[in-house]
Amino acid sequence: MLGFLTRTFMKRTEPGQRQSITHENYVVHCYRRSDGLGGTVTTDLEYPSRVAFVLLTQLLDDFTAAVGDTWKTCTTPESMAFPAMEEYLQKYQDPSAADKITKIQNDLDETTQILHKTIDSVLERGVKLDNLVERSNDLSAQSKMFYKQAKKTNSCCVIS
Repeated sequence: MLGFLTRTFMKRTEPGQRQSITHENYVVHCYRRSDGLGGTVTTDLEYPSRVAFVLLTQLLDDFTAAVGDTWKTCTTPESMAFPAMEEYLQKYQDPSAADKITKIQNDLDETTQILHKTIDSVLERGVKLDNLVERSNDLSAQSKMFYKQAKKTNSCCVIS
């Protein structure tokens, strides 16, 4: 079924076009270069499409560098074996390890989460400090009242 889908999607992909088609729980990323050479990568829904297209672009460029224009006269895909494809598939299993921009984005997301937690804890401390200041003011007011009451009470008891 995957073979049928990729052939169908590649036939409908115009030269110079990139497209991603979602089918059930998978996404088929198609890229056809302006010279007609194309490729597809099937990923799960979470895999970044930008990384899939980087993989396709590099794979097609390296394929062209290895076989030249002989792919244009090829009649069977089996005769155009490209052993480096396995290396690419292994390398791109983890998109953040294969793609520097994705890795940087993940690092930025992680840093943003840490900053949010830090800001939340600082704000929480600020609220606690405000509560302490309020309590301190309340204690100060109560102690002044107590002092005045004690002074009044003691003034009645003073014998001259």
